[in-house]
Amino acid sequence: MKKNSGRKKLFVGRAVFLAFAAALLIKTFFFDIMIAEGYSMSPAIKPGSLLLVCKIYYGIRQPGSGNYLVRWGGPCSGDVVVFYTPLGEIAVKRLSALLPEGLFIALGDNDTQSYDSRYYGPVPNDNIIGRVLGIKR
Repeated sequence: MKKNSGRKKLFVGRAVFLAFAAALLIKTFFFDIMIAEGYSMSPAIKPGSLLLVCKIYYGIRQPGSGNYLVRWGGPCSGDVVVFYTPLGEIAVKRLSALLPEGLFIALGDNDTQSYDSRYYGPVPNDNIIGRVLGIKR
């Protein structure tokens, strides 16, 4: 009996490790869940809403940098994206315009409450973390 108990513990340990590794891989490369803060995207996205962000919507990025290893698409006007502002903060905004130099203009839906490209200017496409695919209020 003790021999069988040791095998079960080893199996459970491996299963937990593999589940943790898979979750880390998914969060790093594929999808992330974020919580919206502020009113800049109201009424579409309210504070406290959960956002499902697809990190590979436009391509696969090298972890820790803005460089794409493989890129299969680019952002489109109207996409709601999560990105790093020029100040290094994470923001959720709607793409208003794409500029030919690989830049975009990001505006919040609630223009009276939004700190966006009207204040910090255009943002490089490589600052995009991912596209918002789902919102749960």
